[in-house]
Amino acid sequence: MQPALSPSALARLRQPRPYPAVSLLMPTHRREPDNAQDPVRLRNLLAEAKKQLDADPAVTRDRRNDVIQQLERATADIDLVHAEDGLVIFAAPGEHEVWYLARSVPERVVLSDTYLTRNLVAARASERTFWLLAVSAGRVTLWNGGPDRVVEERRGGFPLTRSLQDPDAEPRGQQQIGDVPSTFRDEASRLFLRDADNALGRILEAEPRPLYITGETAALSLLREAGTAAKNATPIPHGGLAHRTPEAVWQAIQPVIAAEEKKEVASVLEDLGKARGRKEFAAGVDEVWQEANAGRLRLLAVEENYRLTVRDDGDHLVPAESTDLDARDDIIDEIVEQALETGADVRFVPDGTLDETQHIAGALRY
Repeated sequence: MQPALSPSALARLRQPRPYPAVSLLMPTHRREPDNAQDPVRLRNLLAEAKKQLDADPAVTRDRRNDVIQQLERATADIDLVHAEDGLVIFAAPGEHEVWYLARSVPERVVLSDTYLTRNLVAARASERTFWLLAVSAGRVTLWNGGPDRVVEERRGGFPLTRSLQDPDAEPRGQQQIGDVPSTFRDEASRLFLRDADNALGRILEAEPRPLYITGETAALSLLREAGTAAKNATPIPHGGLAHRTPEAVWQAIQPVIAAEEKKEVASVLEDLGKARGRKEFAAGVDEVWQEANAGRLRLLAVEENYRLTVRDDGDHLVPAESTDLDARDDIIDEIVEQALETGADVRFVPDGTLDETQHIAGALRY
């Protein structure tokens, strides 16, 4: 996994840059034969970016050469074999970044004094990422979870390990029952799990997301007693995962994650139903767009793969072709970004969930 699209990362990307800051966006494909077109499209977009830089009188020769060099370095690092659904390249004088997104993006090249981040914002909102803390007596691991996999996190002190050998214990065969404290009852265990909780707290502060904790019941109980970061986590009583492979961890926790997501979708639909009854409800892209711009959205629900190209006729958004003048290919991502900017809770739900409301709906604040 690439670095998370954390709030701090997005805030950094949205800071003004020296002109020109180039945003290059391209939809990509995970599988054959569709992915065969991706290298050609990338070369064409890079050529388009160079053409725009050459034609812009506001771009000095030194700046143009710098940004073109950054774009070439970025594209040289791209691995399209492992592409997902969207590719975003940012390049400005002295810097470049590449982001692979599990969400499609419209094909475009934009020159400005800021990067075009709304597609990253929408991708982050739809990620459904989570943390999983796996606890055992001698090892605590943190797993970075996404829609279809987990990856062990190796930073912030993780994994935490300790020796379980007690130098003061009698040799095996000479121990008396009760002489050696239980694995999860002695003070050393409490201190070990307190260190794990403190390390977890620092990561949660930087990257807040849903948290699951897994391990033996006694271990999870002591973890919650020893600290504060894990107190509101969802427990999964399942031992042994701190020592397992990513595939084994995913297989163990995937049913739990799926069940939690199903409950969340039911909660969103219930909230929308109540909002409709109170006449604090918006449905369809045009109505939701207007409420988002007015800052009235409290909850925005969008089907995961809903995309729509529109144009603004002055009063309403109307469906359009991507080739139409002033067409907006990523209006859904714009709505998501605007909703988040005004403090709305944004939830992505499975396709087909919102058929009756044209795939997008919102609950209003008033």
